[in-house]
Amino acid sequence: MMGNKTLKSLVQSLLMIGLVLFINSCFDKAKKSKNEDSKATIYPSDVIPFMDEWKILLGDGTRSEELVNYEKKDFFYVANDGKTDWVVYKTPNSGITSRTSSNTRTELGQKAHWVPETGGKLTGTLKVQHVSTTGDARVPSSYSVVVGQIHSDEGHENEPLKIFYKKFPGHTKGSVFWNYEINTKGDNSGRWDFSTAVWGYDFSVVGTNPTTYPDEPEDGIALGEEFTYEVNVYNGIMYLTFTSNGHETKTFTKSLLKSDFAKKSDIPQQVLTVYASKGRDGIERENAYAGEIQYFKQGAYNQANGKSTKSETFDGDIAKQYANGSYAEIWFKDASVSSGTLPGKE
Repeated sequence: MMGNKTLKSLVQSLLMIGLVLFINSCFDKAKKSKNEDSKATIYPSDVIPFMDEWKILLGDGTRSEELVNYEKKDFFYVANDGKTDWVVYKTPNSGITSRTSSNTRTELGQKAHWVPETGGKLTGTLKVQHVSTTGDARVPSSYSVVVGQIHSDEGHENEPLKIFYKKFPGHTKGSVFWNYEINTKGDNSGRWDFSTAVWGYDFSVVGTNPTTYPDEPEDGIALGEEFTYEVNVYNGIMYLTFTSNGHETKTFTKSLLKSDFAKKSDIPQQVLTVYASKGRDGIERENAYAGEIQYFKQGAYNQANGKSTKSETFDGDIAKQYANGSYAEIWFKDASVSSGTLPGKE
């Protein structure tokens, strides 16, 4: 028979072993839980791995130059539509803006800079999930968001390219168009944009009064409908390609080295209709953006604001704006930035 001391020693040993196993089990569970939590966070840089080439300004004024493993809920994060992970750019109608704009943005800014002669390439596959539901229908920028840009970093700091999406309230389909802003000769107060339709209308198609809209575009793009753009600047020429399933592929070419608008007689009627009454009827310098430093931008540059478009801003309360449709939200599933290439030789 086993003595009392031996039995007691055995029980103590079993208890000790049990305690050690319990502690190890708890440690393993905690470690596993921590690993699962870390894996549960999918960052924008996991979805589109070029984030190390960009910095960002968010709609609440937050700035960051380190975007690998970076997110900020309600502005820049990842969402899944049941099939695919998407990088979300979301920004209210009213927030904290950059020094050169009255519009808020959650938008990437390219760290590398270039001139048109050396060029660069930007691509994006996206779907617009929301644009502001309020605004003055007579104002061209109402209900719109810019989803890609080329921005100058010197001179007037104008924009040789802005890619827009715009949808009037009550419409199912919206418009995709691109604007070229002149590099104004002399005083920049005469600057203006010339707009070209891709699918749907261009910038100049507006309502007859604040709440009356034009007819819905027949060939437009709906919210949630994917499209892709490619901006390829090569040897000073900008080549644009737009594709979307069920829509005609559209291509455009524009020189950034030689102006199409160097004389008063070159100003298009569209511009005279939209801008001349505001005194913005300047001409462009003859060599356009030649030799001027440029960089790409991509994301959600919300064009709705309380000043020019009379869009609802709820006194800048971001939560109220998100709850009441006063925001823009863009989802990208793929994008790239690289050197410009000779078209047809990619």
